Amino acid sequence: MHYLYHRHCWREENVCYLQDLFADPSVRGRGVGRKLIEAVYGAADEAGCPSVYWMTQEFNYAGRMLYDRVGVKTPFIKYQRPV
Repeated sequence: MHYLYHRHCWREENVCYLQDLFADPSVRGRGVGRKLIEAVYGAADEAGCPSVYWMTQEFNYAGRMLYDRVGVKTPFIKYQRPV
């Protein structure tokens, strides 16, 4: 798991971006992902960062089942510079 704190244009405090979350396929479905996300929530709280966010691929159905339980889906759509 990788996460980082950064400034935000609309908040005084930093926000936390959960950049990458990976659990070995052999341990998936056992609560590992939830515990990792909860660990990030705890670290963010300690750092005074009430906002934690992440992105996932639309077709990541297994991950999204977890994310729907531990987070709130936002209406944002990501765009990026063409390569």
